[in-house]
Parts: sequence; C-alpha cells; structure tokens
Amino acid sequence: MKKQPIEIVSYKEEAPVFTKEMKKTYTVLAPNMLPYHFDILAKLIEKEGYNVEILKTEDRSIIDEGLKHVHNDTCYPALCVVGQFIDALKSGKYDVDKVALVITQSGGGCRASNYVPLLRKALKSEFPQIPVLSFNFSGLEKGNGLEVSLFTLLRMAYAIFYADAIMSLYNQTKPYAKNPAQADQVRDESIAYVQKVVCKRGYRNYKKVVKKLVEDFNAIPRVKTEKVKVGIVGEIYVKYSPLANSGLEKFLYAEDCEPVVPALMDFVMYCIVNTINDSKLYDKNKKSAFIYKLVYKILLRVQRGIIRLFEEGGFEPPHDFEYLRACADRVIHQGVKMGEGWLIPAEMLALYESGTENIVCAQPFGCLPNHIVGKGAARAIKDLYEDVNIVPIDYDPSATKVNQENRLKLMLATAREKLKDKKEPSEILQEVAFD
Repeated sequence: MKKQPIEIVSYKEEAPVFTKEMKKTYTVLAPNMLPYHFDILAKLIEKEGYNVEILKTEDRSIIDEGLKHVHNDTCYPALCVVGQFIDALKSGKYDVDKVALVITQSGGGCRASNYVPLLRKALKSEFPQIPVLSFNFSGLEKGNGLEVSLFTLLRMAYAIFYADAIMSLYNQTKPYAKNPAQADQVRDESIAYVQKVVCKRGYRNYKKVVKKLVEDFNAIPRVKTEKVKVGIVGEIYVKYSPLANSGLEKFLYAEDCEPVVPALMDFVMYCIVNTINDSKLYDKNKKSAFIYKLVYKILLRVQRGIIRLFEEGGFEPPHDFEYLRACADRVIHQGVKMGEGWLIPAEMLALYESGTENIVCAQPFGCLPNHIVGKGAARAIKDLYEDVNIVPIDYDPSATKVNQENRLKLMLATAREKLKDKKEPSEILQEVAFD
C-alpha cells in the first residue's frame, strides 16, 4: 500500500494589533512586579502618550482565575500574571473594548518569553478583541510592542537606579525606625519626588537625587540594635512580587527582621553581560555586544557612584556588579544563563559576605533552571561557608501560605539563636529594657 505524504501546515493566528490611534483612548494595564519601580516607570511610559495603570490586586481569587487559563505545570509567574489580567477585565472597572495589556519579555531561554502567546490564548474565549503589547529588547512581537523613545529608555535606566535606592533605604530603615509610619511616609514622598525628577531634565544628576534620598531616610530617628537580616533571591517575578511570594517582605517585617532585596538593576546588567558573554563564548552578536559593552560601562559607573553615596550616608550599599560576577565565578560559569542563571548563586554569595547570613531562595515550583542555579547551587555555597542559612521556598498554586511561613519561621528560629550567641550580655539587657 502506497504511503500518503504528510502535509505540514504552518500558520500564525492573527492577533489584535495596538495602533498609534489607540494611545489616546485606550487604558494599558500592566502587572505589578515591583511596587516601587513600576509606579515610577509608569510615569515615563505616560510621557510617551500611553494611559498606563499598574494592577495591584493580590488576593487568592487571582491565582484561582489563573488556574482556569494556565496549566499549573507551565509557570507560576505566568499563572499569576494571566490571572491578574483576567481578574481585572472581569471586575467591571474597565471598558473591555478600550483596554490593552502589556507585559515584559526577557527573550532568553525561559518560559517567560512565551507569556504573550499564553495570555492571548487565555483572552481568546472571552476577550478576543484586547491587544497584548510586549516590552522587550530581543526583537519579539515585532509590530505589536510598547514603543518608547531612546531618551525614555535612558530615563528608565536612571528610574531603576532610583527605585532600587528607595527600596534598599526603606528596608534598612523601617525595621529600626522609632516610628515605622515615618519610614512609610518618607518612602511615599521619595517615590513622588523621583517620579517628578525622571520626567524632567534633571534626571541624570543622579548624585544630587540619591544624596537627597539618603539624607531623607537618614533623618528618621532609629533604634540602635541588631536584627536578623534575611536576603531574598530567586526567580525575578517571585522574588519581587507580593502577589507571587505571598507578601514575603511584609511577613519579614512582622517577624521583626530586615529584608535585604537585591537591586533590579542587577538583573538588567546581568542580561547585558550575557549578551557580551555570548560574543566571547559562542562568537555571536558581535555588533550588539560592542554597544552593550558601552552601555554596561555607563551603568557600572553610575552604580559605583551610588555605592559611594550609600557608604557616605552610613547605609549598606548595593553590590558592585563586577564583584557579583567574581562571586559567580567561584561557584558557577557565567555561560549558565537559563532563567536567572549565574546571578542567583552570585547574589547568595555576595549577601553572605556582606553580612546577610540568612537567605530565602524564592522559586516557582516547576522552574527547572532556577531549581538548578538556586537550590542546586546552595550546596556549593555551603561548601565555601558552612554557616550560611539558605532556605529554598517553592511558590505554586498548591503551596499554602501557612506551610511557606512555617518554613520561614524555622529558618528565623535558627537565625535568632545565632544572633543571640553573637551579642554581649549588656546588649541583650539593653534590648529587654527597651522592650
């Protein structure tokens, strides 16, 4: 019997396109990954003519909504993002014929690069008319991306530096503030100040801006005591998003700890360095690597200037990115770049060496790259420093907040015992008297 030839049909389903005319009448919704950063970045995108709104809902119904549209084995961050979008569209708050959605894409070897097709598939049954925009630097979704000018990209870089500074200064101040509400107030005022600065011409005078931020937080009266410091590393969305990590930072505040969260700029520079490394390791992207080298040198210079300002103000500075790269080389090769790749073990090692011995590695269950470079690399770091306290926490739809917090409390119990052993008897008596 003669075999019939197999016909292979290739097609691309048409998706709604966001046109320039839609800028004036459409509301663009964005998921909230970093509470400080996205509020500032949204102001810059609005200067480009978009009407942007950051979604800040965090209740369990969002996860349940995501489960209806995204398989729980796919990617927990995708489930959270899709659920948050669909939940917002069903809320009745928006005219669904005048709404678009935007999401960032790294373009790397990660399922995050496929979030846009996942989101379009979820919208197909109920909201097929809604355009999905992509914000990326990898050439994905050509013709249907969030378009911003070169000057706005420059402003965004400074905005990320400023938002990182606010996040770090706030985390180093609130646990020790005599009046914690004052730290909240200064944080909100700082965000409003930076929003104005980045939209004006003075955004590049970063020394003046960061110096003011440092001085404002330094003016808050603080209690001189030592508290448990807990670093947070892991997959980028789960590390930062309160929705994805069950309000991890709020929990640590409630447990009288100091959260130590690495800067978003570290991830930006990590992506840039990966492109440079590709040209060395695989002889590819030679032209773009040359441009990225120049961008990296500029960002590194600004970062080092901010480090000096933090040190002068008496705060723990961000990690110098070249130091992070050196930390990575002691544990893993910089060619390992799937997910957050070599950045996670680099951050864990740098956190420990700068005095943060307790580290939470926040991981989406089923994210294989981050289990390898996070949980897997923890053993190599423990071989270097046996007293480092690394606890991997899985975040997925079936993981209960109670179980996550119980694991964290076990880690904190060990951390408090170690801190107590370090203190002199006089210090303990002073704290008891103050309480």
